[in-house]
Amino acid sequence: MAQFRNFRMVNYVIYGKGSFDQLDEILAPQRKGDAPMIFFVDEYFQDKQAFLSRIPLRGKDKIVMIDVTYEPKTSGVDKLRDDLQAEFGQVSGIIGIGGGSVMDTAKAVALMMTNPGSSADYQGWDLVKVPGVYKAGIPTIAGTGAEVSRTCVLTGPTRKLGMNSDFTTFDQIVLDPTLTASVPVNQRFYTAMDCFIHCVESLNGTYLNAFSQSYGEKAQTLCEEIFLDKAVWDEDADEKLMMASYAGGMSIAYSQVGVAHAVSYGLAYVLGTKHGIGNCIVFDKLEEYYPDGVEKFKRMVQKHGVDIPQGITKNLTEEQFETMINVSLGMKPLWENALGKDWETIMTREKLRKLYERL
Repeated sequence: MAQFRNFRMVNYVIYGKGSFDQLDEILAPQRKGDAPMIFFVDEYFQDKQAFLSRIPLRGKDKIVMIDVTYEPKTSGVDKLRDDLQAEFGQVSGIIGIGGGSVMDTAKAVALMMTNPGSSADYQGWDLVKVPGVYKAGIPTIAGTGAEVSRTCVLTGPTRKLGMNSDFTTFDQIVLDPTLTASVPVNQRFYTAMDCFIHCVESLNGTYLNAFSQSYGEKAQTLCEEIFLDKAVWDEDADEKLMMASYAGGMSIAYSQVGVAHAVSYGLAYVLGTKHGIGNCIVFDKLEEYYPDGVEKFKRMVQKHGVDIPQGITKNLTEEQFETMINVSLGMKPLWENALGKDWETIMTREKLRKLYERL
């Protein structure tokens, strides 16, 4: 008898221009006595007082600026948890306001407020056994799908891997397209391409089903409308990209990503390459696996005049290559989705090494 995944989705979703300003009333029922709400905010907003003043602080609530120079590390998550427990004992909730790194950090810390040990102990699938504190996600850049995913990707002592569990999804997300209007052009492109690549990998994967296909096709269509068909960027593009991110995240919720993500995890672990640009660097070389998607990607890159770094692995040591290969090959569900159950006979260490050398 077939076994179907019974996965959890985000409990509540609010969408629309200006919906961020309803955050106070959204959070009010979730407050537990005088335990504070903690707002993790992307450091990009450090000097944006007009924006910070819109965050509804009450009582002992606190804003914690999150440095996104590097993607989240298990050590950083553990320190944030320890600091909050030392200062407050317990909190009412964690609110992540920013891009994928901030939202993943919020999800991870919310889980670690109630689960023992280190976040590194929970890197994997369904290892989290206790629900975290209340958590809400508010994307200020669109594309990662972190607002709807059941994972929070962390770099640990030995690997880059998410805390994948039904307890990881947000309890609430706020999708306000006006919050993405100030994103720098290149960063917006790299993150949007994370969404586009999600869709290509999902739609071409062996895990594909009608559920993931319906979301993936819509998200990919929206990305193509924005980056191939539109003449100029406008409010309509912000709205479409926010919904593409949501739908792209939903597409991989019941399927999986593929080669680009599996390879980029190795880059991130060894070189610290950020997720969006890392996926772009890899996808640029994946004609063998996703010919149609890569052709469209290259047209998007050319149309928008975006730079895709080249030659980033040319000076790596043998040990670094081996580490990248080990990290990448550890992403077994991704490889199986991309290449099938016999993927290990297709993507050998030698073939993966040659791919990394091309980057």
